[in-house]
Amino acid sequence: MPVTGPDFISLQASDLAISQAFYERYLGLVRSPAGPPHAVVFQTTPIAFALRDVVPGTPLSSTPQPGIGAAIWLHATDVQAIHDALVTDGYAIVSAPIDGPFGRTFTFADPDGYHITLHDRA
Repeated sequence: MPVTGPDFISLQASDLAISQAFYERYLGLVRSPAGPPHAVVFQTTPIAFALRDVVPGTPLSSTPQPGIGAAIWLHATDVQAIHDALVTDGYAIVSAPIDGPFGRTFTFADPDGYHITLHDRA
């Protein structure tokens, strides 16, 4: 049987509590009651999005941009408001908001330096 598509996205976080608070505060994500103790799984659809403790042996803290080469895009309903809140609180904006084929789009760096792109056209 062939693969039918992505089903789960998980990022390793150097400080799980800080990353959880960031994604809840700025992106409005809600933690799911499901998930192991070393991870935070959010209630996202159609694909589950999670944060987890760093796997032993992973040099997450020694790289300025973990996940380089991977593109992580999340749909949001108010991209500009999220952008403005991140700017106000001093978070790095990697690519300024633009209007394009995916609607209003911009990229930010999360607390570990992952580049996350938000867009508002589903």
